Formats: sequence, C-alpha cells, structure tokens
Amino acid sequence: MSSEQRTSIFLTGATGYIGGSVLARLLKHPRASTLDIYALVRSPEKAGILNSSSELDKVHDLAEKAQVIFNCADADNEEMIKAILNGMKKRHKKTGEVPVLIHTSGTGVLTDNARGEYASETVYSDLNVEQIKSIPATAIHRNVDLRVIDADNNHFARCYIVIPSTIYGIATHALVEAGVSNPHSDQIPALIKAALARKRAGVVGQGKALWRDVHIDDIAELYMIVFDSHTEKPDKTGHGWEGFYFGENGEHSWYQISKAIGEALVELGIAKDAEPTTFIIEELVQYFGDEAKGWYSGTNSRCRSDRGRSIGWKPKYTTEDMLKSIKPEVEALMKQQGEKA
Repeated sequence: MSSEQRTSIFLTGATGYIGGSVLARLLKHPRASTLDIYALVRSPEKAGILNSSSELDKVHDLAEKAQVIFNCADADNEEMIKAILNGMKKRHKKTGEVPVLIHTSGTGVLTDNARGEYASETVYSDLNVEQIKSIPATAIHRNVDLRVIDADNNHFARCYIVIPSTIYGIATHALVEAGVSNPHSDQIPALIKAALARKRAGVVGQGKALWRDVHIDDIAELYMIVFDSHTEKPDKTGHGWEGFYFGENGEHSWYQISKAIGEALVELGIAKDAEPTTFIIEELVQYFGDEAKGWYSGTNSRCRSDRGRSIGWKPKYTTEDMLKSIKPEVEALMKQQGEKA
C-alpha cells in the first residue's frame, strides 16, 4: 500500500480494555496520517442497550463504510457480529472489494470443567487447523467465531480472529489518561475483588488448572502485526480457518495467581495469611455472580501462538511479569473501593 492511499477503519470497544489499547496503537501507527478511524464510543448509561435496533443499525452502517474493522467489543455479542458482517456483505456487493475484519475472541473457547483439580495435557496450536476445527460448537465464544469464519468462507469478508489468553497489566496509554478507556482487565481483577471482600485470597478447587497469559501491550501489538501483515503480504497471512491468532507468552496455574494476591494482601495489611483458601459454592455465587462463572476460574486453557510468531509477533512480557503486576492491581482496586466508600 502506498503512503498516499487512505484506509477507512471502524473500531468497536474503544472504551474498553482491549479496544482502547488497540485504538491507542492505531493512533500511533507509522501510517496513522493515512488512517480514517471511526470508533463506536458509548457512555456507561448506554452500555446496556447495544442490541437495540438503532444501535445495531449504526454498527451496520459504520461497518459498511469501512475497509478494515477491528471488533474489540463483547466477544459473545452475536447480534453485534451479525450487524457487522451484514454491513461488510453490503459493502462487498456494492464495491466488489473484500473488506477486512480483525475480530476479538478469547481462549475461554478452549476451557474445560477442571474446577481447579487438575492440569490438562491438551495444548492447542493456532497452526493446527484440524485441532481448531475440533473445538465444540457449544464452547464459549464459539457461536460468534463460527459466524466470522462463515463470512470468510463465503468470500465477502477476509477475517482474522485474535484470541487473547489471560490479559494482565494496567493500561497506561493516552486514552486511559483522558478517561476514555478502561485500564483494567476482568479475569485477575475478579479474583482480587473477591479476595478483598473475604479478606483472604481464594482459589477454585486446588488451583491446579493452567492458563496462558499475555500483557495488554503485547496483545495490542498482535493486532498491529496482523493488520500490517495483511496490508503488506495478504497472500502470506492466514485468514478464515487459518486465521486464528492466539495471544500468549507464558503459562500459570490459578494457584500462582491466588498466592500472589494473598501475598499482596499480607503486604498491604489486609490479610494475615498469604495462603489462598478454596472458595465454597456459596462464595462462587456471591463473588462471581453464579456458580458457573465461579468455576471458570478453575478451568484449563492451554495454547501456543505459533501463527502470530510466524508473521513477526515478538511478545516481551512473561509470566513473571504477570505475577509482579498483581500487587499494583490490588492497590489500584483498593483505591477504587476507597473512593466509592
């Protein structure tokens, strides 16, 4: 692509943790002056009405106008992905071009029902297409992912799916500083909030299950690598069933996270014992909303980002960095709770 050519981009989830970080990277992209970026920004008051007909019509229209779409909003919002894909299909019919979708899923799609009792031996590679195809249609995120793949198979969209593992780190880019984007992830903070409420770190089962992890800056870079690889060498950048890109650069057990939370609580004078205790079922409901959501923090999700690395992704942060990030996260959430009190 020459420097004179312009690219229209539509990004969803700009106020979120991932979307805000991706938008911040796009705004600093070497070709930023040639990018016409449209972001869907909703106030917290409107967050609950995304599936209204007027909101979905807006998503459809913005998708129709874009050459490239970064969908960084809710990975389980089927109505939203339908609106995006319908807009892309309409653009294809009008112009003959094939617009690009870089969609956000999550390695929750790989999870089992371990309940913290064992470490799975199954490790998924994003280069193993048959293994990716074997993921059950009933898996979390899968219904939306399959719609994206179907669009690619029908040739009206060129689709890439970025699949982050446990994302960590407090985002510090300009959009966070401006109060536009959320600086916190969900997974580790959910355990921290539960620990603060019960005054001691908790763990699902024995905490033996394993997940991969990735820093927020590294995952934002993966989106840029996929975007740039498509732009510069589309024929060598896997899409559709060959377009799954896991985001990971380390592996942890749930126990390791809970123990690090416990150590932070002791250092901050919140708890006397750093050793996490097992959540009882009533606590899973109390702290996570329902029992099923609580068991999620005891699942296995193991994968390798072979495809991302094959196109130039070089993540910098490791599991050691993730464990070091937990105390600052605890302090930030304590501050939030103090401000609300």
